[in-house]
Amino acid sequence: MNSDASSSSTSAPSARDVRPAEGYAGDITPQLAARWVDSGEAVLIDVRTDAEREWVGQVPGAVPLALKQWPGMVPNSGFDDGLRAAVPAGKKAVLLCRSGVRSVAGARRAAQLGIEAYNILGGFEGDPDARGQRGHINGWRFLGLPWKQG
Repeated sequence: MNSDASSSSTSAPSARDVRPAEGYAGDITPQLAARWVDSGEAVLIDVRTDAEREWVGQVPGAVPLALKQWPGMVPNSGFDDGLRAAVPAGKKAVLLCRSGVRSVAGARRAAQLGIEAYNILGGFEGDPDARGQRGHINGWRFLGLPWKQG
């Protein structure tokens, strides 16, 4: 991560920073997720498939842990063990997918395992615009947060 994504030092999130969610700690902006990861408060878990990370881009330092496996989008039987191994006790998990849908499911599962988990709003590619294209209105990549391709 980089310090450009950080506007303040670590602190407890305020009510405006975290949107309430059912079944997990809440929804947060990509910027807040980046700050928490930069400060060591959280571990970034990228729940997209290996193919998505390879073809579309990935966040340096993120833990690659697919919620579902390509092809066929079959549930990853090692997801629970991977989460437990990736997130040390006392740290938050911030989950990222393409658009913020699979990461909600991943955050719910993490919460069931006793992990304080947050979904990153907009995901890596963001919501679709009026033409149905992602990457033009929000999301990790659109906001210029650290990522690489290939």
